[in-house]
Amino acid sequence: MSTVYNTFVETAERYPQHDFLHIPASACQRYSDSAITLSYQQALQAVLGLRSGYQRTGFGCGHRIALVLQNRAEFLLHWLALNALGCSVVPVNDEMAPQEQAYIVEHSESVLLVHLPELTEKVSALLALLNTPIDTYCTADDTPPTARVDSDTSPTGPDSECAILYTSGSTGKPKGCILTNEYFLLSGQRYIELGGLCALEPGTERLATPLPLVHMNAMACSTMAMVMLGGCLIQLDRFHPQSWWQSIRESRASVVHYLGVMPAMLLSMDPLVSNGDDFSGQIKFGFGAGVNPKHHAPFEQRFGFPLVEGWAMTETGCNGAIMANHEPRHVGTCCFGLAPEHLELKLIDEAGADVASGEPGELLVRHVGEYPQRGFFSGYLKNPEATDEAWQGGWFHTGDVVRRDDSGALYFVDRRKNVIRRSGENISALEVEAALASNPAVKMAVVCPVPDEVRGDEVMACVIPSADITPDQGSAERIVQAALATLVYFKVPGYIAFMNTLPLTASEKPKRGDIKTLARSLLEDGQCFDTRYLKKRQKSV
Repeated sequence: MSTVYNTFVETAERYPQHDFLHIPASACQRYSDSAITLSYQQALQAVLGLRSGYQRTGFGCGHRIALVLQNRAEFLLHWLALNALGCSVVPVNDEMAPQEQAYIVEHSESVLLVHLPELTEKVSALLALLNTPIDTYCTADDTPPTARVDSDTSPTGPDSECAILYTSGSTGKPKGCILTNEYFLLSGQRYIELGGLCALEPGTERLATPLPLVHMNAMACSTMAMVMLGGCLIQLDRFHPQSWWQSIRESRASVVHYLGVMPAMLLSMDPLVSNGDDFSGQIKFGFGAGVNPKHHAPFEQRFGFPLVEGWAMTETGCNGAIMANHEPRHVGTCCFGLAPEHLELKLIDEAGADVASGEPGELLVRHVGEYPQRGFFSGYLKNPEATDEAWQGGWFHTGDVVRRDDSGALYFVDRRKNVIRRSGENISALEVEAALASNPAVKMAVVCPVPDEVRGDEVMACVIPSADITPDQGSAERIVQAALATLVYFKVPGYIAFMNTLPLTASEKPKRGDIKTLARSLLEDGQCFDTRYLKKRQKSV
C-alpha cells in the first residue's frame, strides 16, 4: 500500500461490487436527474481511463495539478488517476474569489488546472490574474492538453508528494501543506483503528460527509478510511439542514461527519414526522469538532447516537488526531479525549515551560519514536522558516490552547494563533485585514473573532474610517460589499465596529488581546453594525 492509488486498486480487487461512492439526489440535483452511485469496479475503470489520457499527454512525476472540481465524483477519480502517475494535486475551492484562487495556483506552481464545464467562466477570471500562463482541462473534453513541462523519473512511494492543501494560519496568505502518500495512508489507517465508540467493520460501513474535499477531513480522513476499509463514501455537496436526515436515511449512512454548526441547526428544526428522530439503529457515531457544549447532550438524547468530538489539523492529519472515542467523554465540556498510544503531547505556557494539570497551555504533539514527524505534513511549501518555527524543539506547535485533567483527558480552551474558526473554516485575520486596507474608506482595520452561538466564531472588524466616511450602517455594508470582491463570503466581516482609535503597542502594532476583549464588549453592548446577512454562499453552477 505504497500510494493512495495502489491502495484503492487493492480494495477494488477485494470488493469490486461494493459501493465506493454515493452522492444523494439532494446533493447532485444541479447536474444529475438522480442519485449517483459508483462501485469500486466502476470507479476503477473510470480511473484507468483518465490515467491513460494523462499519461498519453505527458503528465507524471513532478507535476502538480490544480483541481477545481467541487464535491463531485470527478474530484476523486481525477485525484486517483493522477496519483497513479506520481502527480500531486492542488485542490482549489471554487467559491473563493479569483484572487485567492490565483494565489494558490501560482504559488503551488501547478502546470495544469482541471475544472468542471460549469466553472469555465470562473476559471477564466482566475487565469486572467496569473503571471505565468497555465493550461486547463475541462472534464467534458476527451483528453487533457499536452504537458508543457517534462515529468521526471522519480519512483513513487509512501514519501512521494500526493497533495498540497492550503490552510490559513497566522500569516496573511494561506500556507501550502506538503502531504505525502504516507500522510493519507496513515490518516485512513488511524481512523479505522480507533475502536471504542468508533469501531468500524470492513466492507460494510457507509460514511456521510458534507465537508469539502478541498479540506483534510473529507479528503484524508473520510475518503481514505472508506477506501482502506472497503466502505462507501457518501459525499454531499454541502450541509442542507432541511434534507439532511432524508439523505442520511436514504443513503443508509452508518457514520456521519459534522461541523460544530450542524448540531445547533438540526436541534432547532421541528421533530421529524416520518420515522421519528431516533437514529440509534442506523448511525454508530458522528465525528466532528466544535459542537456547542450546551447542545452536545440534547443532540445525543434526541437523535440517538454519540457525537464524538476530536482534534486535528491539516498539518497533523488523522495520524495526529485526538478523539473522545472512549467513555467517559465528558459530554458538554469541550473534551476531545485522550492522546492515542502513537502520539506524544505536552502543554506549555508562553515561556515554553510545562503547565500543571488543569492549567491551560499550548498543545504540542509529535509521533512516538525515532521519527517524530511520521504521518504529519512534510513542511510548508516555499516557507522553510514557518516549517522550522512550527517544529521548534522537535515538537509540532499547534497554536491551540487546551487543558488536561488528572486522567489525561484534554479540553479545548482557545486558539493562540491569529486565526478565526467560523463553521469549520480557518480564516486568517491578517488576510481579511489586508483586503479591508485596500478600501479607501478604511484608514485602519483590525479583525478578530467574536462568539457566535451557531458558527462558533464570527468575524468582526474594528475599523478606523477615513475622515470623510460617516460611521453608519450604510458605510459598514459598503465596506463588506467591497471585501466580497476579493474574499470568499465566509471570510468577510459579520460585524463592523467603527472606532476613533485602537489599542496599539509602542511599535504601533495592534494589541490583539485588548482588541479581542474590546470587540466582545462592543458586540454585547450593541455598539457595532451587523453585516452577517451579506455573507451569502454564492449559488454553485
